[in-house]
Amino acid sequence: MGFIKEFKEFAVKGNVVDMAVGVIIGGAFGKIVTSLVNDVFMPIIGMITGGIDFTGLVLKVGEAEIKYGQFIQNVVDFLLVALCIFLVIKGINRFKKKEEAKPVAPPAPSNEEVLLGEIRDLLKQQTK
Repeated sequence: MGFIKEFKEFAVKGNVVDMAVGVIIGGAFGKIVTSLVNDVFMPIIGMITGGIDFTGLVLKVGEAEIKYGQFIQNVVDFLLVALCIFLVIKGINRFKKKEEAKPVAPPAPSNEEVLLGEIRDLLKQQTK
């Protein structure tokens, strides 16, 4: 198989296209979550902590500055983003479970299956 043909089959597969769509939607969803964290949760956390801004906390060691406050802020941001994503995915999974809970009736047996069942029953009767 030629390289170009093999690449074409890979690129056109549904899972590659689905992944590309997921990345694009994920990027847009990331903006929503970032806005939720920065515009909704962080002001509330700021009120609770008395308006403490961690980003300004710095430890000077000689000429070097260790910006541990920015690290603390990034950890808080990460935890809030992870919590938001967890809650959204939990809600989505709840809807999926409701959809999956509907029982599906078993399909009717095909003509071949019916005939094979009859043959089996006749063979059982002959061996008795």
